[in-house]
Amino acid sequence: MTSHDFLAERFEGHRPHLRAVAYRMLGSLTEAEDAVQEAWLRLARSDSDDIDNLGGWLTTVVGRVCLDVLRARKVRREEPLEERLPDPVVGREEHTDPEQQVLLADSVGLALLVVLESLSPAERLAFVLHDMFGLPFEQIAPIVDRTPATAKKLASRARQRVRGAAPSPDPDPAEQRKVVDAFLAAARGGDFEALVSVLDPDVVLRADGGALTNGLKVVRGVEAVAGRLSTFQRMATGTDTRPALVNGLAGLVNTVDGRPFSVMSFTVSGGRIAAIDILSDPDRLARLDLADH
Repeated sequence: MTSHDFLAERFEGHRPHLRAVAYRMLGSLTEAEDAVQEAWLRLARSDSDDIDNLGGWLTTVVGRVCLDVLRARKVRREEPLEERLPDPVVGREEHTDPEQQVLLADSVGLALLVVLESLSPAERLAFVLHDMFGLPFEQIAPIVDRTPATAKKLASRARQRVRGAAPSPDPDPAEQRKVVDAFLAAARGGDFEALVSVLDPDVVLRADGGALTNGLKVVRGVEAVAGRLSTFQRMATGTDTRPALVNGLAGLVNTVDGRPFSVMSFTVSGGRIAAIDILSDPDRLARLDLADH
């Protein structure tokens, strides 16, 4: 085995972790993969013999790459389609491959990823690396060009904004699925009262149809969301609907003639649906791995 092959093998051992970091930072599977690939290119060009802690070095590089991407996004925010749902990670309820398990660890639902979008790039990096992956602030500080004390303040500020902004999902997958099944039954039957009974009073519906709907649409409150019953009914009766795990939570994959129509994620909290996230952008759906889901 050549030294290059040995280095590549060591890198592959870190890839699932790096991809999980980048996904939480960026909410985009494609951009996360690009960030990980950039880390490999930088490693291949470096003198790896001088790297004592390869995992820490790679995480730092991925963090810097993601920070640059987030900063570039802030500049483009005036574009209407920049406001969008994060990419969902879709798996089967009975089986999820090891790399997906790393991505889905800690049930990082779409609702939480949406909240992370509201943070500044530096806040998001400090929060993700420290609160989600346990990196010390001494390691985070150089990435954001701040002192460890300032990096700690960034994470604390982010934590305050995140706390309570995203509903905490109920832990029992079977109970989550019962509530989603009840939603689906109400939608199919056009039963307004049954639909209202499974929705939290403060439910939030986010729907991203891409260019078809001019980006992300947000509807808040049980009356407004239940008022979309006719849309839900068309979805439930006009597509083939299959249960799936979406970012570790109960969800649905809807297809028409075998082609993806939408992916729905439900955040069930306190036995009711607190958030519904729907991705129906055909371009983005085509890039997702939805085989067998």
